[in-house]
Amino acid sequence: MESTNNITQTIIDTINNIFETLFASIDNNLYSLLDEITFIDSDILNNQNFEKLFGTTTSNGILLIANSLLVGFILYYGFKYLMSHITFHKIDHPFSFIIKIVLFGICMNFSFFILEMVLDLNSNVSLAIKEIGESLFDKEICFSELINTINTNIAINSSSLNIFSIDGLIKSTLSISLLSLVFSYSLRYIMVKVFVLLAPFAFISLSLDSTSWFFKSWFKNLFSLLFIQIIVSLVLLILFSLDYSSTNLFNKFIYIGGIYALIRANTFVRQFIGGISTDISQSVKSFTSIKH
Repeated sequence: MESTNNITQTIIDTINNIFETLFASIDNNLYSLLDEITFIDSDILNNQNFEKLFGTTTSNGILLIANSLLVGFILYYGFKYLMSHITFHKIDHPFSFIIKIVLFGICMNFSFFILEMVLDLNSNVSLAIKEIGESLFDKEICFSELINTINTNIAINSSSLNIFSIDGLIKSTLSISLLSLVFSYSLRYIMVKVFVLLAPFAFISLSLDSTSWFFKSWFKNLFSLLFIQIIVSLVLLILFSLDYSSTNLFNKFIYIGGIYALIRANTFVRQFIGGISTDISQSVKSFTSIKH
């Protein structure tokens, strides 16, 4: 019987050691990365290869295709204007079309600069929210500090983790949930860059009434991806505002609720204003229905 108990205890200790190593690795390596991929600004566009892909002039990259499309729009309008004299179909007045094609053509060619300002504006709003928390709570409002607070303030000690205890289950839930955030916000990081590349086509689509829906869908999806950053800042602010001096189960489950809110942030934004999903299982389906 004693031998069986020793074997059981050895298995339990081995499992606990494995999870201690896993969670320590996650805590030490991933959450500083999570801050970088969540709180983004125009620096994500300051990459030489990305700038070449977008186009440094009107004669290369995505801008070359967009300017070619601009010429196509002009030819299309000219043909449609001539046909309107035969079919008597009402279209935009030539002067109105010229104004729009010039205005949105300029926006198209300066779309990289416009998107840089938009990204910085969104970043400044989220930074302002975080700075409020830092001035009030004397803590840096970020994921790294959140993990430190979880591991120290609510008595979940990764150095003596027992995966079969309530603290161990809570720590496991938090680590796995935060790991899923890394995948979700990594996808968001990539999708923001994708929508930046689509910016020239979005602006030029406003030249024609029949294609203006593309800009509306593009703007809604990009805005929802950026607005997530503000929601995350607010959730972190609320988490750091709570009093964790009492290490009871209520405080521990509040943390789980906060992490779940971070995971569901994209869903909340999509339900509120629409946009594309950064949930791996839903993003493809959402993208195929972008026109709606």
